[in-house]
Formats: sequence, C-alpha cells, structure tokens
Amino acid sequence: MKAPVRIGIVGLGRLGQRHARNLAWHVPGATLAAACSPVAAEREWAAANLPELTLYEDYGSMLKDPSLDAVWLVTPTSLHADQIIAALRAGKHVFCEKPLSLDLAQCDRVIEESARVPHLQVMIGFVRRFDASYRDAFNKISQGAIGRPFMVRSQTVDKNDPDGFFVRFAPTSGGLFLDCSVHDIDLARWMLGNPRVTRVFASGTIAIHEGLAECGDIDNGVAICEFEGGRLAVFQASRTSAHGHDTQTEVIGTGGALSVGHNPRANRVEIYDAGGIRNECTPTFFERFEQAFLNEAEVFVASLSAGPATGLTLDDAREATRIGIAMRESLAKGQAVNL
Repeated sequence: MKAPVRIGIVGLGRLGQRHARNLAWHVPGATLAAACSPVAAEREWAAANLPELTLYEDYGSMLKDPSLDAVWLVTPTSLHADQIIAALRAGKHVFCEKPLSLDLAQCDRVIEESARVPHLQVMIGFVRRFDASYRDAFNKISQGAIGRPFMVRSQTVDKNDPDGFFVRFAPTSGGLFLDCSVHDIDLARWMLGNPRVTRVFASGTIAIHEGLAECGDIDNGVAICEFEGGRLAVFQASRTSAHGHDTQTEVIGTGGALSVGHNPRANRVEIYDAGGIRNECTPTFFERFEQAFLNEAEVFVASLSAGPATGLTLDDAREATRIGIAMRESLAKGQAVNL
C-alpha cells in the first residue's frame, strides 16, 4: 500500500480523541479520513478539532465508504467482535483497542473470520509492547541479560476517581482483572516466552467504591498465574491510588532481574523541601503511555505497507482474555481455577 492509508475511527470518547489526534497529525503514511460516533457531541468535537473528514453516525454506513482502507475501533468491548467481523467482511484492515472480547466464543469468531481473509490485518491494542522501556526490557531478556526468566510481578494502578467513573464503567468493563490486568497478562506472557497458563488464583476487595458490589466487581485485586515450565506471574490491579497512575513490572531470571517503571515519575524534576525529596507522578495512563500510543499507530500503519509485522496475534489477545476470565472466575468462587 503505497498511498497513505485512509482510516476511519470509530468512538471518540476520552481515549478515542487521543487516537484521532495521533492519526490526524502525527502518524506518517496515515490519513484520518472519517470518524464515526452515535453521540452528537463527539461528532461535533471531531468537526471542531480534526482536519476535514467525513462524519458518520452509523458504523454500517461508514463501512460502505470504498475510500477507507482501515477502521480504528475505540468502542465498548462488548461491540468489538461484531465490529471487527463487519469490517473484515467490508474489506477493511482493523485496529481495535484491547481487549479483543469479554467472551472466548466471540474471540474465536474473530479468529475464524480473520483466517478467511489473510490479506487483511487485525491488531489488538496492547500498547505497552510499544513503550520504549518495555521494548528495551524485552530485548534485554531475549539477549539473556537476566538468564532464564521465570517470574513476573506486574501492576496496573489507576488514580482514584471520586466522581465514580469506574463504578459507571464496571457493568461493561468485564471486571477489574479483565480491564486492567489484561495488559499485565499480555506483558508477562511476552516476557516469559508465551507459555501456556496452567492455574490461576485471584482475590480482591472493595476499598472505596462500594457501588462496584452491585455488579460483582472490586476496586483492588491480586492474582497469581502458574505457567507451564514452572514460570509464575503475580499481578496487582487497583482503582484507588492516591498518588497517580502507577504501572510497573519486574522480571526475575536465573541470572538477575530488571524492572520497568519502578518510580512512576511524570518527568525528571525532583522537589526538595521540608517534606523530603519527591517527584510528581503520572496522573493517568494517557501521560505514561503517550508516546507508546503513537508508536503503536505507526507500527500498524507501516505493517499495511509491507513494513515489519506488529508482533501481536489474535491468539495472544485470546489468551489474555482467557486468563482474565479465569481470574474473574477465581475471584467469584474463592478458589483456584485450573486451565
């Protein structure tokens, strides 16, 4: 594909707007040609803040646009599978935010449909694989810097939102583990060489947001995954951080260890005062992974023009969902789940 890749974005919420800005202004080889949202205010935002493009209220209508090469889905997870399949049947490449689905049967439908059209690419947005620090850690592990990796400790901790966003989001999120820990699950498998999981145990609590109990969700949780070959992963997820967004990962090997993001600093400024020495923290995942979101888009667009493969497969996305579902099941049952 020599000409610019013409992309239509679907969903213009808080994350969709950031993806749209990247595609419109910052991704070589991409043209943001269309935007779709059933929400009038989001279409108005697109008209006011993006370059000239075609606006759609209906996703099906956008898929009929023959000038579009690809769609970029930033929509509720419950819609992902059907929207990906519809795009593939319309002859479009697809980028879709994580997770692939909240249901394994839906994941399988997407994989089967994708196999029917191998000339079309589908990429699920596991953005941390495109963060420079995580990529460097992966390369060092691959080169044997810490010997044989056998354990990962990884966390996704979000700043507390007293306005209740997480409570409103919970009924469609799939639960804390599938929404937050799915990134850590994908990272752990990536760093450990993509082993198969054998057993999962999860536990959690509601520390602040009591409204989560209505849909069986939690705002803080931990999980342990046992993988084949004696490899292990420990995950923490939280919605209630006081200091800000705090993503960090440690990988332990037979010859050493390495960590990513141990200090979630917003920048390199350190403040010295009567309270001690401190630094400001990244407020949300937007700031922490701002460049990674851009890198992710660049890799996807380049892959459509015979560039390097993205390295992400639909099987990877399915496995992350499978493990996340097992964590949710373990939490509900209060016992380990064998896989």
